[in-house]
Amino acid sequence: MNESLRPLKPSDQLLTDFSNHLILERGLSRNTLDGYLTDIRHLLEFLESREVSLADVDEPMLHEFLCVVRDMGIGPRSQARFISGIRSFFRFLRMENYLDNDPCALLEAPQFGKSLPDVLSVEEIDSMEEALDPDKDETPRNLAIIEMLYGSGLRVSELVDLRLGDINVEEGYVIITGKGNKQRLVPMSERSLSLIAEYLPLRARLKIKPDSADILFLNRRGNRLTRVMVFYIIRDLASAAGITKKVSPHTLRHSFATHLLEGGANLRAIQEMLGHESIATTEIYVHLDRSRLREELLTHHPHYRDR
Repeated sequence: MNESLRPLKPSDQLLTDFSNHLILERGLSRNTLDGYLTDIRHLLEFLESREVSLADVDEPMLHEFLCVVRDMGIGPRSQARFISGIRSFFRFLRMENYLDNDPCALLEAPQFGKSLPDVLSVEEIDSMEEALDPDKDETPRNLAIIEMLYGSGLRVSELVDLRLGDINVEEGYVIITGKGNKQRLVPMSERSLSLIAEYLPLRARLKIKPDSADILFLNRRGNRLTRVMVFYIIRDLASAAGITKKVSPHTLRHSFATHLLEGGANLRAIQEMLGHESIATTEIYVHLDRSRLREELLTHHPHYRDR
C-alpha cells in the first residue's frame, strides 16, 4: 500500500464525510442521497461479513456483492443505483487519499430495455413434439433436440457441440462445455436418454464426415448441425403447432428455467444448470452436485415427472 495514504476512518465517520461530499459537491437530492448511503451501508455490512477491509476490496469482491444483491430480487434499475453509489464512494475515497486504486473501474451497470423471451407452457412444448411427422427420418433427432433444450436448459451453441462421449447414460447426466470453455454437469431425463437411444441407429446410417465423427446431432449429409438450422427446426415446429409466440431455441432454455422456478426449485441450482457460474471439478464435489441437481429436476421439472 502507498505509505502516503491516510488511514481509513471508522465506517460511520466515512459515511458522514461521504454524505457531506455528496451534498456540497454533487448537490444530490435527498432521495438520491439516502439511497446512496443505504446502498453503501449494505456494502459495508457485506464486507464486514467477509472480514474484508475497504483497503483490500477488489473487483471480484464487488461482483460477489452485486450477485448477492441480484439474488435478493433487486431489479436492474436498483442494481444500477447500487453501482452508481459504489463508484461515487470509491471515487470519494481516492479523492480524499484513503485509497490509491479504484476497484470498480470495470463494473458494468445492468442493461435495460431487453425483454425476456416468451415462455412456452408444457402443453405448447408437447404440441411442438406432436407436430413432428413420425414417418420422417429426422423426427427422432428433432425430438431429442427439443428435450435437450427444454429438459436440460442448453444453449443452442452447447447443443450443436455435444459429443457422443459427453453423455453418461448410466448416471443420467451430460457434460456441457459452455462459455469460456467452462464445463458443467446437467442431469438428463429418462425421456431425453430414450429419445437419443432411438436416434443413434438412424445417425449410424449416415455417411458421417470425419470432422463430425463424434458430434451427436448431425444433418442428413453427415455434418454437424448449425445453430441456424436448429433455429429453423424450432421455429417451424412452433408454427406447425399453431404457436403464435416468437419461438427460438433460447425460448426452450428460458422455459426450462422458468418452469423450474415456478415449481419451487432452488435458484442456485438453476443457475448452475444454466451455466451462469462455474462448478468445481473434483470427483467428490461432482458426485454430490450431480445428485443434488438431479433431485431438483426430478422434483420440479414437468418432463421429469410421470407423464
